[in-house]
Amino acid sequence: MGMITTKDGAEIFYKDWGSGQPIVFHHGWPLSGDDWDAQMLFFVNRGYRVIAHDRRGHGRSSQIATGHDMDHYAVDVAAVTEHLGLSNAIHIGHSTGGGEAASYVARYGKGRVAKLVMVGAVPPIMVKSDANPNGTPIEVFDDFRKQLATNRSQFYFDVAGGPFYGYNRAGAEPSQGVIENWWRQGMMGSALAHYEGIKAFSETDFTEDLKNIEVPTLVMHGDDDQVVPIEDSGMLSAKIIKNATLKVYEGYPHGMLTTHADELNADILAFIEG
Repeated sequence: MGMITTKDGAEIFYKDWGSGQPIVFHHGWPLSGDDWDAQMLFFVNRGYRVIAHDRRGHGRSSQIATGHDMDHYAVDVAAVTEHLGLSNAIHIGHSTGGGEAASYVARYGKGRVAKLVMVGAVPPIMVKSDANPNGTPIEVFDDFRKQLATNRSQFYFDVAGGPFYGYNRAGAEPSQGVIENWWRQGMMGSALAHYEGIKAFSETDFTEDLKNIEVPTLVMHGDDDQVVPIEDSGMLSAKIIKNATLKVYEGYPHGMLTTHADELNADILAFIEG
């Protein structure tokens, strides 16, 4: 583990295990690098060097008051990768982290990145507009902000115990450990960072970044993702990225990296080594 300080004073926590080709993991909102435990253990035991940072204002990184936008997120990743001297790296991002990873690869990854994996990722843009008529209405994100400001703790239990892992579906068997781990990660972070991060993940337009990605990219998405609906995200991103492969998981939820870790880990490994 380590900590770096960015040019604007944010302290960014990271974990760095193993040796070999590096894999950099980018977590979703409002979580931390701990959300990648199942993937980091899987890949470090297969000879890879695995790195996961906590986004500014999240997890063990500092609760800085500024910079809670995708531009700063990408710059922070560049600072970590430069500090660690990473090259020929694979970047894997989930949800908001998928947008962060795409922005980093497009803007700062030339010559440093081998492949990109986007899982349930937010690009190209989530919010509904005239240009994106099938997007999610802004009122949904306004409600997120209201619930966060009113009772963040309960809101996080509700998200984890409901749509994030598909535990609100008929026949689902919720795991209390998974729900509480999601809540634990969320409550470690800054309410301000999480509040402002809603705008970052929902209103950022990643289209130009996606057009500028040249490395082989795997886009993985569950077709029962209630948080980032596949039709307005994974399917569109796979069409925009030049060298992309789309893999759709029937009936899988947004948090499928946890609920179906064995299958997704195997598919990511096949892509990396293919």
